[in-house]
Amino acid sequence: MKIYRGRRTIDGIQVEVGGGPLMQHDEIKRFSPHGFEWAYEGAEPRQLALAILIDHLNDAQQAIAMSEPFMKAVIANLDNDWVLTSDEIDLTLRAIELGRH
Repeated sequence: MKIYRGRRTIDGIQVEVGGGPLMQHDEIKRFSPHGFEWAYEGAEPRQLALAILIDHLNDAQQAIAMSEPFMKAVIANLDNDWVLTSDEIDLTLRAIELGRH
């Protein structure tokens, strides 16, 4: 199971997966040139949603399609410091597909 972590530090935002930095995946789709953000709906949180989903799903097209609803259901509601597991992501994606989010 993968674990995704985000936190705000004095040096800025850090997002990790498996102990290393999460790639932004601008080469696949760029919603924002300003990097990641969370706790609201917008371009930067959607970029984070996309990056997490690309890493998790290993399917760029599905990640792009699910990035907005995942951003609204999860990323927009995260605290300053957060942890997401691959199991939690799977549950949320199933709920989105079933129209529960």
